[in-house]
Amino acid sequence: MITLAVGLLYVYALGSGRVARASAQAKGSRFVCTAVPPGADLSCPVETTNRVQSASPQEDEFRSTIIQLRETVLQQKETIVSQQGTIKELNAKLSRCEAAAQDARDSKARGGARRKDYGKNTMGDLPRDPTETIEQLGKTMQSLKDRLENLEQQQLRANMSGAAFPNELRDLLKRRLGDLESQLLRRVAELEEEKSQLYNETAAHRQRTENTLNSLLERITELERSNSAFKSPEDFKISLPLRTNYLYGRIKKSLPEMYAFTVCMWLKSSASPGIGTPFSYGVPGQANEIVLIEWGNNPIELLVNDKVAQLPLSVSDGRWHHICITWTTRDGFWEAYQDGERLGTGENLAPWHPIKPGGVIILGQEQDIVGGRFDATQAFVGELSHFNMWDRVLRPIDISGMANCSAYMPGNVVPWIDGNVEVFGGATKAALEICEDRLFDS
Repeated sequence: MITLAVGLLYVYALGSGRVARASAQAKGSRFVCTAVPPGADLSCPVETTNRVQSASPQEDEFRSTIIQLRETVLQQKETIVSQQGTIKELNAKLSRCEAAAQDARDSKARGGARRKDYGKNTMGDLPRDPTETIEQLGKTMQSLKDRLENLEQQQLRANMSGAAFPNELRDLLKRRLGDLESQLLRRVAELEEEKSQLYNETAAHRQRTENTLNSLLERITELERSNSAFKSPEDFKISLPLRTNYLYGRIKKSLPEMYAFTVCMWLKSSASPGIGTPFSYGVPGQANEIVLIEWGNNPIELLVNDKVAQLPLSVSDGRWHHICITWTTRDGFWEAYQDGERLGTGENLAPWHPIKPGGVIILGQEQDIVGGRFDATQAFVGELSHFNMWDRVLRPIDISGMANCSAYMPGNVVPWIDGNVEVFGGATKAALEICEDRLFDS
């Protein structure tokens, strides 16, 4: 019986297999043969619990790719978080640079007035203004800020979408960020260098200015102490070598109102005829307030308020002579001294006339108007020194002491000092020690 049952089952299975193959060939389907336990109901679906499942190489490759993509996404998320921190740090640096640039502009605005004065200073050029560097840095920082904002938005969109950047894009982003940071640091360093250079140049310019001012102050102090380029302030002479109407000297000081005066000087002349006008004093309304003149073949004359007195003096021998003249408004009394000796006196020379103040003293020319309109025929030709004037009549002993070089008395109204005498038209000043020169002449 058992053998019969097994044979029937074999025949049935064989027939079923043929039918299945024929149906598969007809429909293009694929069937899998499964062993059925003896006594199983063939009309019900059979659970294939013992079937062996095998994975193909393509499925393994898909599975590996999915795992790698998941890891790449996680890595990209970490990279994005790190890059966001870098972007925040760069934004902070940009903010500090903008604050530094604003401070530099404020400092420039505050120092503009000082640099404007130095622009006219002749002691040296002012340092270069870093305005262009600051403006260029501001533009660069704004460009960097815009580009960083764009990158931040792109990374934010990528983070929200979960998409991963390709490796090339990630490397490019890193390089760009590195370049931007290097460029920013370089600009900041350039700005710091410009500020340091500007400070150093300003300090050097200030030091040069202070040194120049100190030198000028020292020179002024020396001039004030010596008050002359000569050995002594009074040891000089004026030379008027030609008879012209443009060579002359001028006394810077004027005269007060006076009721008496004494005028003394050293003269040296060999001009002929007449030595000309050693000095003249003119005031508004009276060009001949006081004049000493030898014109043509006339003797030396003294004019006071255009009144004339002839003096018994002779000085045209080419030697140094000491001349003194005194006058007083009382009775118009006058005295004439040559080389310490009184050679003549007189009176009624502009009696009771006060000498008017505020005029001009000219050496070497006679004035037709105050300070000008000279006549060449009346010009003094020779050398003149130690022109002094007092507002009183000096004693004969004082005049003799000056003439023989035993005493020196500077005038209390007009002293003979270098700083008080100007020369014009080619007249010159030269050093002179009058007493030694006079001894040489004799």
